[in-house]
Amino acid sequence: MADFNEGSPHKEVVYQRWNIHHRVSHFGVYSSFTLCALTGLPIKFHYKAWAVAVAKFFGGADGLLQWHLFAGMVLFAACIYHLGYSVLWALNNKDRLTIPMLPWAKGTWTAVKQYFRYQLGFSDEHPKFGRYQWKEMFDYWAVFWGMIMIGGSGLLMWFPEFTFQFFPKWFVDAYRWAHSDEAVLAVIFIFTWHFYNVHFQPDFFPMSWVWWNGKISEEVMELEHGLELEMIKEQESEAEKRNSFTSNKGFHSSG
Repeated sequence: MADFNEGSPHKEVVYQRWNIHHRVSHFGVYSSFTLCALTGLPIKFHYKAWAVAVAKFFGGADGLLQWHLFAGMVLFAACIYHLGYSVLWALNNKDRLTIPMLPWAKGTWTAVKQYFRYQLGFSDEHPKFGRYQWKEMFDYWAVFWGMIMIGGSGLLMWFPEFTFQFFPKWFVDAYRWAHSDEAVLAVIFIFTWHFYNVHFQPDFFPMSWVWWNGKISEEVMELEHGLELEMIKEQESEAEKRNSFTSNKGFHSSG
């Protein structure tokens, strides 16, 4: 992360948290997921009056299904884009490769225990998380679970001729129910848990703009990712010392 306000002490210090690739993949996921929800829920609850009204907006049952399939393809594409970028980044940065999104990343479980101690009133010390909090890890890996359950079952239903060559009908029926029920769970999860944690909680309300510009203030960094902020400042301090040493050495040599 870089300080975009270096040399401007009167401006708020911000750090670049997400680059353009992160933001593009996030946009692809949340936009396609929203469209999947808008077109999928009316199919599941087709007997409801509101579902009939939504279906009419999308051009009837056939239009609803076509838009749903389109949204599913965009969601798959966004996930593939993210995975592709992540793999390429890892291959090009082998010398400094870490995976902070993994639950066993350094300091995660210590911070989780401190988080619940703090929330339950057993400690006055605010937890210090690294690059990601446990809630962000939960959000992230839930997408992969959702792609297996919802995306996988969606593909089976999309291509029934292929599906029934390898799977019995009871398996496909079970997966079909898993598709819709898991989708309802995902919609509830995203529009309650996720939206509250990243947008509606008092520290961010009415919205965190990280999804748009990828930037985060130093104040929020200290609150949400205190351990990472300490590491960044330590690296900046070491860099300043090296630059100062190099400058002084050059000055004495020229003298």
